[in-house]
Amino acid sequence: MHAAIALLLATFFALAASAQTKTVLAPAISDEWLPRLRADVPQVNLVKVPASEVDSHLADADGFIGKLTPAQLALAHKLTWEQVMSAGVDDVLFPALVSSNVTVTNMKVVYGPEIADHAFAFLLAMTRRLNVTIPAQKDEKWIRNREGEIELNGKTAVIVGVGGIGRQIAQRAFGFGMKVIGVDVKDYPPDVLVQRYVHPDQLDEVLPQADVLFVSVPLTARSQGMIGEHEFDLMKKGSYFICVSRGKTYSMNGLVKALDEHRLAGAGVDVTNPEPLPPGHPLWKFPNVIITPHVANGSDRLDERMYSIVRENLRRFSNGEPLLNVVDKQQGF
Repeated sequence: MHAAIALLLATFFALAASAQTKTVLAPAISDEWLPRLRADVPQVNLVKVPASEVDSHLADADGFIGKLTPAQLALAHKLTWEQVMSAGVDDVLFPALVSSNVTVTNMKVVYGPEIADHAFAFLLAMTRRLNVTIPAQKDEKWIRNREGEIELNGKTAVIVGVGGIGRQIAQRAFGFGMKVIGVDVKDYPPDVLVQRYVHPDQLDEVLPQADVLFVSVPLTARSQGMIGEHEFDLMKKGSYFICVSRGKTYSMNGLVKALDEHRLAGAGVDVTNPEPLPPGHPLWKFPNVIITPHVANGSDRLDERMYSIVRENLRRFSNGEPLLNVVDKQQGF
């Protein structure tokens, strides 16, 4: 009798535990990650299936790692969490997802170190004329011309968007002895890295002070086109423009005009609009412009940082704890 009761109780608790196990459909994780995550977070039922079978598993999914489509969200009746593998969510959020009860988390901050390095590589290459001397190597030319070389110590950097990436840019600018002004929708207090903060509606006030303008703001309805022809006109002669966020945050025509008029000493862009930048586009012709093909997020340490976020959020999700890197769906970042 006692053995039968014990067996019933064991069955009940096993069923209860099973009922509480959360299923996470994870089409975006690699085959290399799958066994590691299953070992690190065994309490989660982590499912990865071929792309052709994802839709048929959505009804059972409590969580999703990847990028949902509107049609897929309609199939995911139990879903309460989506982990996005990018920092930007401008191509992830859609009206039904924004209005749903699905919490979206992303990879903000994770991409910060390498993108900030890339932004500063642009600036250092131009201020030390490496964009001139490196190409000359193939012709074995010894170009010893210091004209245009400047030091960054004492110069002013204006950073538009002081989030995970912008903060890392500020750290590097501070290390080079620069004064840093941050432009952000959030009310951050000034500190040792960023000596002054202003809101986006005060951008016109600080642009004339910029020796270099860094754009690292996420793409939202508010930030789209925020650096237009008017803003380029406000920049001081001999300043630099660097964008490492999204091409739609700045006016390509405005940038070309500022370069044509020799207002800017140079520009470095990892993102363009359109993208890829087509052959024959006028931006290609400028010798003081460095264009990279949206590769600023490359890093030998990125994979492990991303893995840590996914692993920790899986653990937190299974335990009902607050998640990391929650996106404000209304704000778009």
